[in-house]
Amino acid sequence: MAGPAGAPDEPSARLPWWRNWKVMLPLWCAIGGLVWLGLHFNVDRGVIAASVVAVGLVSNAFVWLLGVIALVPVIGPVIVKILSIGFIWLLNAIGYLVSYVAIRRGYSKDVLTYRGLTIAVIIGIVIGFVLGKLL
Repeated sequence: MAGPAGAPDEPSARLPWWRNWKVMLPLWCAIGGLVWLGLHFNVDRGVIAASVVAVGLVSNAFVWLLGVIALVPVIGPVIVKILSIGFIWLLNAIGYLVSYVAIRRGYSKDVLTYRGLTIAVIIGIVIGFVLGKLL
């Protein structure tokens, strides 16, 4: 569409609020400020994390942040692809569940070894993925 003199309309006027940087940038600043205040006043970290996840999911803030990261040339899209690999998320979630059960049963020393191996495997997969994309 064109304005009265034939000039195009401002693109941000047509964007939904969750895609408008004028809304999302202050939202992320507010999230960061509230996290800092929560840590400063010794609020339970679980409450802080749950609040950030809830606000981020409801407002699509995580998707917007991934879009901003993807704008970085060469490495940005690779980082976004790594963060969105479902296998990595699934592997890490299963690792946490197994760790929880093992710690409950008294295998805490074995859990440290297991988690170290899991992190090494995840780092290896990520390095392989990055090298595969760059080469």
